[in-house]
Amino acid sequence: MPDLGQYAIEVLSAYAASILLLLVIVIASVWKARRVLRRLSDVEERRGKTP
Repeated sequence: MPDLGQYAIEVLSAYAASILLLLVIVIASVWKARRVLRRLSDVEERRGKTP
């Protein structure tokens, strides 16, 4: 690990915050995609176009 000097806590907390935000974005995207697919399936089923 590189020597971060007196700013080690700030740099590491920025890395942790960035990774956390990326994970939140990925999880939210997957959740939204599943929700949209479920709603699309419902609409297609109502219209009688099930694959």
